[in-house]
Amino acid sequence: MQWVKVLGGLVGASALLGLGIILGHFAIPKGADAPAPGVSVSQDLDLEILETVMKQLDASKIRENLRELSREPHLASSPRDEALAQLLLHRWRDPESGLDAAEAPTYEVLLSFPSRERPNRVAVVGPTGTILFSCRQSEQNLTGEQGGPDVVPPYAAYAPPGTPQGLLVYANRGTEEDFMELQTQGIRLEGTIALTRYGGTGRGAKAVNAAKHGVAGVLVYTDPADINDGHSSASQTFPNSWRLPPSGVERGSYYEYFGDPLTPYLPANPSSFRLNPDTVPGFPPIPTQPIGFEDAKILLCQVNVSVHNRLELRNSSNVLGIIRGAVEPDRYVLYGNHRDSWVHGAVDPSSGTAVLLELSRVLGTLLKKGTWRPRRSIVFASWGAEEFGLIGSTEFTEEFFSKLQERTVAYINVDISVFANATLRAQGTPPVQSVIFSAAKQIPAPGLDGLSIYDNWIRYFNRSSTAYGLVPSLGSLGAGSDYAPFIHFLGISSMDIAYTYDRSKTSARIYPTYHTAFDTFGYVDKFVDPGFSSHQAVARTAGSVLLRLSDSLFLPLNVSDYGETLRNFLQAAQRDLGVLLEQHSISLGPLVTAVEKFEGAAAALGQHVSALQKDTPEVTRSCHFQPPAGPDAQRPADAAGTDLPKPASLPRGTILQPCALGTPHGLCSHIPRPGQCLLQGHEHEPRICSLGGSAEAAQHLGGGPGGSGSHPAACG
Repeated sequence: MQWVKVLGGLVGASALLGLGIILGHFAIPKGADAPAPGVSVSQDLDLEILETVMKQLDASKIRENLRELSREPHLASSPRDEALAQLLLHRWRDPESGLDAAEAPTYEVLLSFPSRERPNRVAVVGPTGTILFSCRQSEQNLTGEQGGPDVVPPYAAYAPPGTPQGLLVYANRGTEEDFMELQTQGIRLEGTIALTRYGGTGRGAKAVNAAKHGVAGVLVYTDPADINDGHSSASQTFPNSWRLPPSGVERGSYYEYFGDPLTPYLPANPSSFRLNPDTVPGFPPIPTQPIGFEDAKILLCQVNVSVHNRLELRNSSNVLGIIRGAVEPDRYVLYGNHRDSWVHGAVDPSSGTAVLLELSRVLGTLLKKGTWRPRRSIVFASWGAEEFGLIGSTEFTEEFFSKLQERTVAYINVDISVFANATLRAQGTPPVQSVIFSAAKQIPAPGLDGLSIYDNWIRYFNRSSTAYGLVPSLGSLGAGSDYAPFIHFLGISSMDIAYTYDRSKTSARIYPTYHTAFDTFGYVDKFVDPGFSSHQAVARTAGSVLLRLSDSLFLPLNVSDYGETLRNFLQAAQRDLGVLLEQHSISLGPLVTAVEKFEGAAAALGQHVSALQKDTPEVTRSCHFQPPAGPDAQRPADAAGTDLPKPASLPRGTILQPCALGTPHGLCSHIPRPGQCLLQGHEHEPRICSLGGSAEAAQHLGGGPGGSGSHPAACG
C-alpha cells in the first residue's frame, strides 16, 4: 500500500540521516598523533589564504582543462580514459603545483559494451520479415565529432543480448503503473516490444517492469517534451541551440545497483571472489536499446530488435591525490568526481574534473611554496567507471570501509559542475548546509553586481526554516553520482555542488545533450557557460567549502540541522498519513520519541561545542588530542604512518593483548575497556593497509589502520 511505502521511506530516511552523526560522535577513537614541531594545535581557517585561493582560481585555466579533457571520447577503461588518468597523476606530481602524493590504484571490474562486429539494430519488419525501416545506428555527424572511431554507438549497458521481434506497444515512461494501465485497457503485452521514454523511473526499472508483463524487448528514447521544451526540428536544436538534435541518443547503465556487479561488498581486486555473471541480480532481464526521438516517431508497427552487447572484465583506475594535514593528518576531507564519460563528456563529467584540476593546482602551488598546509588531510579523487554504476568510488569505499567510516570528515562531490549558468544548486546531508551557506555568502555571483552566490541562489530555490527563516533549498542526495557509496554505505556527511538553469525558463529534466555524442567542448563553450564564469563560481564555492572543512579548528557542520529535517519529515507524516495510520491502529509515538531524543542530543552537542570554543587552546587540545602513552608519544606528525604493520590474518573483532592507546601500529580502539586493542578490518576481509593501498600514501596520511585521532563531531 502507498501509505506503507511512504512511512517506510520516512523511517528509513530518519535512520540514514542520523547514521553519519552517530558514527562520527561515537565510533572514532580518541587518541591521536601529536602535531609536527612548529605546528600550532590551534591552527584555524586563515581568511587571507582563503581569499588568495578565491582570487587565483582562473576561469581561463578551467576552460583549457575542459578543452583537453573532452578532446576525445573517454569511455571507462578505454586507452583515452587511462591516458587521462596519467594526466591527473602528472599534474598531481608536478614539482611546482603538485600534491604530497598521487597514485592510481586499479580494480578489475565487469563492464558492458556493444559488439563492433555485430552492431545493435532496431528495424521495422513486414509479415514476411522484410525490413521496411531501420533506426540509426549512430548519431548524425553534425560537428565532425560524432563520427569518430572512438564514439561508442548508442546502447544500454548491461542489457542482455537477444533478437526479440513483436508488435510495438507505446508504454509511456515504463513505470509499473504504465504497464498496469495498458493491461486495464485490454492490450496484450506478451511478446511485444515496448517503446518507452526516459524519466519517471530508472533506466533498468523500465526493463524490469516490462518483463513482469511478458514484454520481449524495450526501446527507450528521449522525448522533446521532456528535454527540449517541445522543440524538435533541426533548426531549433544543436548546433543552432543547446537543445538535443533529433538523432541524439542518451546512453547509460541499465544496472539497477552500483559498484562492480560481480563483487558486491568486496573490492574488485583480481583475487576477490566473484559471482557468476549469468546469475547476477540487477541486470535488465530482456534486451533493451536506446534510440533517438526522430526514429521513435516512425516506430508504430512490428519491430525487430537485435542487441549484441557483451560483458567484459576490464581494468579501471581511480586516481588519488593527497595533501597531508599538519595537525590532524588522520582526518580526511574527500573531494571527488568521476573521469569516464560515454563519449566526449564535456559537461558530464569533464566540467567537474576541469574544476577539480584548477582547485588542486592552486592549492598545490601554495603547498609547494610552503605558504599553506591544511589542518586535516585532503584527498582528491578521480573515480573510474562511474557511468557503469558508480564503480570506482564504490570499490574504494568497499576496500577501505572501516578506515573511511571512522576518519572521513565529509565528502564533496562536483560531478557536472555546470548544467547551465543561472544559479547554484547544492544537494547534501543536513549538517553540510551551514558550511555551504557560509561559502556562498562570501562569493560574488557571476554577472550580477552586488549579489553574492547565496543571494542569487535564494531567488531561485528557497524554503522557510523554523530556525533561520527564508534560506536556499538544499536538495537531498539520491544515488545519481559518486556521493552515493559515501552516504549510503558509510554514513558520511556528503554534498554535491553545481550551477544550473532557471527552471522558470525550461522544463528540461537535465541538460539536453546528456550522455550523447553532442556533449562536446564547443557545446559548453557556446551554449552552457560562455566565458566559464559559472565554472569559476563553482570552483570558488567548492574550494571555500573544502578549506573550511579542512582548516577550521571546529568543524563547520551543524548537527541541529539534522534535527530540523527529521522534525519536518515527522510533521509531514503526521499531516499526510495521520488519519490513515490511526485507522490501522499504527502509532507514530516511537518515531516522535526518536526525533525528540535526537533533537536533545544535537542541542547538547551544540552547547558542548560552544563551550569549547570559549576555552583556551590548551583545553581545546585536550579534546582534539589525547597523546599516546606508549613509546610513540613524541613521534612527530610528519613521521606518522611510516611504520605500518605487516598485513594481519586475524578476523574482524579479534581481541589482542591489552596495550596503551596509540601504539605504533595503531591497532587500539577506544572501547569500553580503554587500552584493549581491536583489529578493525573490512567486514569480509581483515586488512591493515593505508588509504589508497600503498605505503607511499600511508606516509602522507597519519596513523595506522585502526585509527587514532580527534573527535570531529565534538570539537573538529
